[in-house]
Amino acid sequence: MNTMRVFLHDLLWQQDASGVKKRLDEFLSIAARHHIRLLLVLFDSCWDPSPRLGPQHAPVPGVHNSGWVQSPSAAALMDPGEYPRLRAYVEGVIGRFADDPRILGWDLWNEPDNEPSTAYPQTDAKDKNRLVAALLPQVFAWARGASPSQPLTTPLWKDRDDWSSRERMTAFERLQIDESDVISFHNYQWPEQFEQRVGWLRAQRRPLLCTEYLARPFGSTVDAILPVAKKQRVAAINWGLVDGKEQTRFPWDSWEHPYATHEPPVWLHDLFHADGTPYRRREIDIIRASTGRAAAH
Repeated sequence: MNTMRVFLHDLLWQQDASGVKKRLDEFLSIAARHHIRLLLVLFDSCWDPSPRLGPQHAPVPGVHNSGWVQSPSAAALMDPGEYPRLRAYVEGVIGRFADDPRILGWDLWNEPDNEPSTAYPQTDAKDKNRLVAALLPQVFAWARGASPSQPLTTPLWKDRDDWSSRERMTAFERLQIDESDVISFHNYQWPEQFEQRVGWLRAQRRPLLCTEYLARPFGSTVDAILPVAKKQRVAAINWGLVDGKEQTRFPWDSWEHPYATHEPPVWLHDLFHADGTPYRRREIDIIRASTGRAAAH
């Protein structure tokens, strides 16, 4: 693996900007020693809309991503008075690392048009997608104002939508395409659908990065997707590395039916157990072989 996608958070910057820069620099140095570059995510519309600083609650037993938080919070998104602070965060992080070759690119907003969370229906932002659609171009402008040498992007993710032409895309998806330097997307479907979407997005004539794949029960597996991505020369970043606090081995429907007393028949995401052993040795062999590292230890 030569790339890792890493999520940051505006509240940590608000609390301790110099500390964030110091720790991020240390993390980049560690990654560089292993020949890994980072794709850094600044904002995210998924899961808990009420993030808070300090110790975080323990994972809910058997539930996928029960502790993942949005950035910015619903309260900040609905308050234009918070936007100068968000601008300072974008300009501060990107400005500090604008010419850093250890960074592959900036994923400015993960799944920005992800609808109000069904897991948090009472606390997500009102009229969320309209607010994000208005703020996203400003975020791109703030980022470009910091003059990064790395490309900017934000992922298309609704893999049931039709991306075969601009006319068939949603207005939000056209906004994402127009603002992005390189095209990123998510896909958790069978390899046939993955390859179809790659074909559709080729029309944009820009590099393609699949920044999320791997949902084994839905046909998105290392065995099926990685060979297609390599053939198509598309970057492929699987969701999850080591099973941990995110608990993303559990499926999305664990919010309705928690796996508190039993394991899922098949892991959704992640490649390794907490002790470092592979979930499936065959997957690791495929990754090594596809990158010319079959003999690696």
